[in-house]
Amino acid sequence: MLKMPLMPTPHKETSMLPQDAKLMAQFVAMAPFVFQTAVCLRDFGILQQLLTAPDGLTISEIQNDCTLDRSSLSILLDAGESAGLVAEKAEIYRLTQVGELIETDPITRVNMNFSQDVCYQGLFNLKESLQTKKPVGLKVFGPWATLYEGLSSLPEKVKKSWLDFDHFFSDDCFPRAHSIVEKVNPQKILDVGGNTGKFASLCVKNNSSVMVTIADHPGQINMAQTRLAQIPGSDRIKFYPTDLLDRSQSLPTGHDVIWMSQLLSCFAEDEIIMLLQKARKALAPGGSLFIMETFTDNQKFSVSRFCLDMTSLYFTAMANGNSRMYRSRQFYPLVKAAEFRIVDEYPHVRLNHTVIRCQI
Repeated sequence: MLKMPLMPTPHKETSMLPQDAKLMAQFVAMAPFVFQTAVCLRDFGILQQLLTAPDGLTISEIQNDCTLDRSSLSILLDAGESAGLVAEKAEIYRLTQVGELIETDPITRVNMNFSQDVCYQGLFNLKESLQTKKPVGLKVFGPWATLYEGLSSLPEKVKKSWLDFDHFFSDDCFPRAHSIVEKVNPQKILDVGGNTGKFASLCVKNNSSVMVTIADHPGQINMAQTRLAQIPGSDRIKFYPTDLLDRSQSLPTGHDVIWMSQLLSCFAEDEIIMLLQKARKALAPGGSLFIMETFTDNQKFSVSRFCLDMTSLYFTAMANGNSRMYRSRQFYPLVKAAEFRIVDEYPHVRLNHTVIRCQI
């Protein structure tokens, strides 16, 4: 197995030996091959075989439980060894620590499925997307102007990987975020960009008097209605189909809380200001706007920052062409431009997220 140099910590100046820098440069140059090697080792069940055999397996033993012939298996194992996913000694193959994470780590699995199923083909068009500010890569799935318009029509495997990615990084922090919202004792909540309704269902479950309205694109509203139809408290959830980007379409008024979770990162800066101005008109006097986002400059761990910065490229090539994961110092002036003031800030909600409470 090639000895890979330690990857430099993002955003910090580091020095490397020339040979290590050369190897890292080639690792980047061959990155698509490395990624597909990992996907194949995982999906053909080879990583799982090695995970359950701590003493290692010969290629013949691996082949016994694999659909690949010996030649294809040998090619894949050689690539996996050079990529640092498996190790071979005396013709015995074992799983490396990285290979084990590829197989067992939930975050890694969600990210890999999202990269493979949602983004991989479309990222070929990243250069054109950067130049045109349009999600040119989305054409691999359909003719929509944004992914959100076609989300409900995506192939089932693609849709599942998108939803798993979206939910994985919000489900864990929703209970914590809900307790923050509950501090203001809301009676009417407008969930803008409510997606499949997970936050709305949490609200009606934990507060027997609250009324929630979900405002989103019609396709997402249909998914939310289907999912929420049978839950306790569903009679206190209303639905408001709207095109969030249509400046002529307003949001329903009279809500003492407006909730936006991982929504505004889906839009460009001028669009964020426009959406916040819509929220300003919909908010009841004395009400609060809660925004939850994963600001890249408010992360405890460099791996989180790395993943978020890569996700910005998904927004560019696949989602809408003009949005990103924002730094807080880029985002907060947009709140001010919409004539809101930030009255509370709750960083590191389940590590990655920040919740801010805004008022007029």
